[in-house]
Amino acid sequence: MKIIFILFIFIFANLASAENLNFKKLVDLNDPWGSTFIDENNLLITEKSGAIKLININTKNINLINHNLNFLEYGQGGLLDILFDKNFVYVSYSENRGNWKTSTSIAKAKFDKKNLIFKNIFQANPPIDSGYHFGSRLVVKDNFLFASAGERGKGMIAQDPTKHPGSIIRIHLDGTIPKDNPRFVNKPDWLPEIYQIGIRNPQGLTLSPFDGKIYMSNHGAKGGDWFGEAKKGENYGWKILGWGGKNYSGIPIGPKWKPGFTKAIQYWVPSIATSAITIYNGLEFKEWNGKALVTSLKDQSLRKLDFENLNNVKEQIIFKDKIGRIRDIQVHPLNGKIYFLANNSLWLMEN
Repeated sequence: MKIIFILFIFIFANLASAENLNFKKLVDLNDPWGSTFIDENNLLITEKSGAIKLININTKNINLINHNLNFLEYGQGGLLDILFDKNFVYVSYSENRGNWKTSTSIAKAKFDKKNLIFKNIFQANPPIDSGYHFGSRLVVKDNFLFASAGERGKGMIAQDPTKHPGSIIRIHLDGTIPKDNPRFVNKPDWLPEIYQIGIRNPQGLTLSPFDGKIYMSNHGAKGGDWFGEAKKGENYGWKILGWGGKNYSGIPIGPKWKPGFTKAIQYWVPSIATSAITIYNGLEFKEWNGKALVTSLKDQSLRKLDFENLNNVKEQIIFKDKIGRIRDIQVHPLNGKIYFLANNSLWLMEN
């Protein structure tokens, strides 16, 4: 009876915390994908179909910004992540390379409220005729830009370090290549931009302000989603490993993990369809500081991970089925309130 009572209290506490959250739909959008604060009042967002919009979160005013990106909206591709840093804007997108071939490409422009003139600083090669698995999140750390490039549905290409798909990319902010990337240290057969390989569809990427590490989420197949750390020169194992998942046909892929490959911090089987992530740092939910927030498309949830002890990772579902499929998450730089792109809308979550 004592165990049942404790379990009841634990479940009730979790439900109560979710019920006390306030959700506000701010504006309607058209298939939004990426977002980034440029100051305390304004968010830049991308819509997969091609729009870049500047949204004032207070007045709800939306300003459409012109741009010159040569993108192709094809399957999961289009305009994808967006990142503002030191008056420059970085965008990852499915670049039109001709004959229905596309690549996960990254372009940079000086910020302007009316017109963004982008120039490519990275192209994932080879270009591939596929509408799947672009990955495509961006993170700036110091003078480095980290980016995730999905394996485009091509499986074992993620084990080929002479090709970009299925990897984490690390370049300088001007597109030049760091001299301490794995190619120049101990991986002479790797492409010079590659930082880590063996990844399927990494739709979450973030820098922790607490330990300075880069963390990511990966969207698995039928099961096998995970949250883990980006580690220089290492291999997450796709498609040798299945991380607990199966092919959509039901055929097993491979073991969850084995020695010689990077081990994720947390796995989800069945799949929750992991999307964007952040390591929370703010005032609104200060008890969450240092915890990972993982968003989900399939089960429309926000999950909090306490991974301070890697042998005892604690997971809590903060909410589920409140705002629809969650594509992106941003924490307000001053007050710590949380903004989501979900269900073709921009949402605010606060206490």
